[in-house]
Amino acid sequence: MSKVWDWGYAWEAFPLLAEASIITVKATLMGFVVALTVGLLFAIGRMAGPMWLRWTVGGVVEFIRSTPLLIQIFFLYYVMPEFGLTMSAMVTGVIALGLHYGAYCSEVYRAGLANVPKGQWEASIALNLSTWSTFKNVILPQAIPPVVPALGNYLVALFKETPLLSVIAVLELMQTAKILGSETFRYVEPITLVGAFFLVFSLVSAALIRRLERHLNASPGRRI
Repeated sequence: MSKVWDWGYAWEAFPLLAEASIITVKATLMGFVVALTVGLLFAIGRMAGPMWLRWTVGGVVEFIRSTPLLIQIFFLYYVMPEFGLTMSAMVTGVIALGLHYGAYCSEVYRAGLANVPKGQWEASIALNLSTWSTFKNVILPQAIPPVVPALGNYLVALFKETPLLSVIAVLELMQTAKILGSETFRYVEPITLVGAFFLVFSLVSAALIRRLERHLNASPGRRI
C-alpha cells in the first residue's frame, strides 16, 4: 500500500508550485489594481453622474455582482472572440477578476464617500477649489482610510478565487497542482502544498492590510 504522504515527492513538487505561485500573485495584484480603479469609477458614476449614467452603472454593477465569476471568465474568453475581442488567458483572467471585484469594491467606495460630511464640499467651494482638486485632496483622503479593511477583505477573497483561472488554462497554482497530480497520480502532496501557499499568502496579506490601516489612521490627515 502506497504512503499517504511522500516527503520526497512533496519536495520535488515544491519548486514547481513556488514558480506557479508567482503567476497567482501576479494575477491577484493586477486584478486588484483593476478592481480598485473600476470600483472607484463605478462609485463616482453612481453618485455624481447624471441620472442616465447612475442607472446604467447601477445596472452593470448589479449584473456583475449577481452572476458567477466562473461564467464571466468563460464569457470573456470564449464568447468575446465572436465579437472580435480576443485576449490571452492571463489578460482575460485579470480583467474578469478586476471587473467582478470592482463591482463589489464600488459599494465599499460609495460607503466611504457618503461618510464624508457635505460640509467638506461646501468648504472647498468656498475656497474656490476645483472639483478634481477637492475630490483628490480633500474627499478621498477622508473616504479611503475607513474602508481599507473592507477593501483588504476583497483582496484576500480575490486571491482565493484565482484557481478559477485554471478553467482557461492559466498555469497558476491549482492548474499546476492538477497537472502534477495527473502525471504521477499523487494528488495529496501538490493539493496540500497549494492549500499551504494560499494560507501563508492570505495571512501575510491580512497582516499587511492591518499595518496599512494603522498607518492611515495614525497619519496627520486623519486628525481633522
